[in-house]
Amino acid sequence: MGRRSADFSGFYAAYRDPCLRAVLASTGDRHAAEDMVAEAFARAWAAWGKVSRYRSPQAWVVRTALNAGVSSWRKRRREVSLESCQIPDVVPAVDETNAGRRVSVVMDVLDRLPQRQRQIVALRFFLDLDTPTTAKVLGIAPGTVTAHLARAMAALRDELTLSEQREAQ
Repeated sequence: MGRRSADFSGFYAAYRDPCLRAVLASTGDRHAAEDMVAEAFARAWAAWGKVSRYRSPQAWVVRTALNAGVSSWRKRRREVSLESCQIPDVVPAVDETNAGRRVSVVMDVLDRLPQRQRQIVALRFFLDLDTPTTAKVLGIAPGTVTAHLARAMAALRDELTLSEQREAQ
């Protein structure tokens, strides 16, 4: 039990923050992302003997977290009418330095991307997964990953260029 616990503790320490960033970039809601990642790590602990043998256990955690979020959303959708839903506009707090403004702009642009593009950007850049692994995690073809990533990067590049031009004026 001690070896399993130490292995999982090391995995958790190394990948908790990158997994949280990946889920946060995908959902845009920090509190929900924290809950989803906590749930995913609890499931990883319960199945650590199996999960630890995966090629990319951190991708399994992110996928499990996103699935937990979908399951939670489906439950709430059945329980609450759409008219009573108030979705807060959650943006991570950043200082207003130049770097802080850039982070804020990037997060705003990420938030406006379609969900699949956000997921792919999160997996590729926050978890540093390659295209085949990202495709496997999301259950899509590698070409689809490449196409969505190209569109997401073009949107990010265009928006950041516009933002810089606005600041220069």
